[in-house]
Formats: sequence, C-alpha cells, structure tokens
Amino acid sequence: MSVDKRLEAGWAQRIAWSVLVVASLGLLVWVPFLYAAIRRGRGSDWGAFSAFLLYELVTLPWATVQSDAGDPVLGAVAVVTLAMAVWLLLFALFDKRTPKYATANVGRTPGPMPGPAPGNPYMR
Repeated sequence: MSVDKRLEAGWAQRIAWSVLVVASLGLLVWVPFLYAAIRRGRGSDWGAFSAFLLYELVTLPWATVQSDAGDPVLGAVAVVTLAMAVWLLLFALFDKRTPKYATANVGRTPGPMPGPAPGNPYMR
C-alpha cells in the first residue's frame, strides 16, 4: 500500500468522530482508528487501532467484575483513555485539508530571472 495516502477531515468530521467516542462511553473508541487504518493503511494507524482494541478487550471484563465500592483505577483509566482518543481525533489523526485552489498557481514562481547560459553561444 502507498505510504503517502492522506486522510483529510474538516472540523465537523473530527468532532463527529469525537462525539461517537464520548457518547459510547468508550465502547466504540476503536472505530475511528479502524476507519483510518483501512483508508490509509499505515502501520501507525494499525498500531493505534490495535492499542484501542486491546484497551477495550481488557477494560470490558475488568468492568464486569463485581465490586461494591467501584474501582477508581478503572474510572481513571477510562477517563484518560477517552481524553487521549479525543485529542488524537481532533488534532493528530487526520491531515489538514488542502486549500481548494492550491494548484492554481502552478508554473513559474516569481523571482529573479536566470542569467545567460554559460559558454560561447555560437559554438553549441
């Protein structure tokens, strides 16, 4: 797969993915990272997806263990993980959109004119 694939997203899409993560209380935290890994195919995207999937596979059984007072460590892990996922989705995962007319000025860029070619022009 190509390493130079871009995954552009505007702020609306970034916020929508973040809302999915927070509204599901972390149960679907792995979904946006699976989307990015499939679309781009980078090893780092697959690593992020597998890390969040492993988080899900560890915390789900941990949360179902009966406890009378609750588990503050589980709560702290969940809050830190959700905060990290939202930060990644808002600022790090997606590429910035390229400007709509970025390729309109293709061609010569303004600057000094090149000098004459070196050598005798009559002996070429």
